[in-house]
Amino acid sequence: MSLSTFAAFWAVSFLFVITPGADWAYAISAGLRGRVVIPAVSGLLSGHLLATLIVAAGVGGVVAGHPAAMLVMNIAGAAYLIWLGLNLLRNPSTPQIGEAQESSSWARWALKGACISGLNPKVLLLFLALLPQFANTSFAWPVPMQITALGLAHTLSCGVVYLLVGFSSESVLRARPHAALFVSNLSGAAMIMVGLALLTEQAFG
Repeated sequence: MSLSTFAAFWAVSFLFVITPGADWAYAISAGLRGRVVIPAVSGLLSGHLLATLIVAAGVGGVVAGHPAAMLVMNIAGAAYLIWLGLNLLRNPSTPQIGEAQESSSWARWALKGACISGLNPKVLLLFLALLPQFANTSFAWPVPMQITALGLAHTLSCGVVYLLVGFSSESVLRARPHAALFVSNLSGAAMIMVGLALLTEQAFG
């Protein structure tokens, strides 16, 4: 896998990471409780890792044996990015402070975080649309290994951002209440541009 491909993936991936959603809301609710940020974020990350392994095990094998499947997934993924971007512009996502939890048990916060990300069909759909876009059968690494490496990079970015969100949630919400709205609109526009660029590449590449 080339460094340029990895960098391009990380740039697109980071747009999703910084877009407020269910994971952000959960990290914020944990941040307001202080000491449960780490287990809450660990749970969220375990859900992303599970999605990575599912995509690598299933989609990777199909793509490796059928190069035409890559073309289909690229087109479907680009269309999904455009659809998601349009939805973000129409309905900007802003984090809401979650309801207070009855228990501050680390295990409970970790388990709930895993359920929020791991059982969310949007997470798996996102990985299905995003990860195969940057895998290539001509690379030295097998496609499943490429997808796993990209998924780990995405999960690492999630960890950094979610920890920052969780630990700084209270001050951020008080000082910049419209920051999440701005980031959501910016990410939506960027996703549309990325999707259009991918469709153009498939049409004229």
